[in-house]
Amino acid sequence: MITVYVLRSEASGRYYIGCAQDPKGRLLEHNSGTTISTRGRGPWKMVYVEWHETLALARHRETQLKSWRNPAYLEQRLGIGADNL
Repeated sequence: MITVYVLRSEASGRYYIGCAQDPKGRLLEHNSGTTISTRGRGPWKMVYVEWHETLALARHRETQLKSWRNPAYLEQRLGIGADNL
């Protein structure tokens, strides 16, 4: 099973969307600074996770979520607004 996850920066409120087999381990990588795309922008909190049977399905969903460029739309669709944290 592969996860699609959404992280929220506790410092800036920005979101990061990704895929991983081990979402907890991946969160540790993001918060430790070993992931270039999120380095220096944390700490990060996992606010949403969904599981998929295949990597192809997970990547498709990741692409869909990333296409929702407006953070307010992402929050509304996934129910992850700052008020829900």
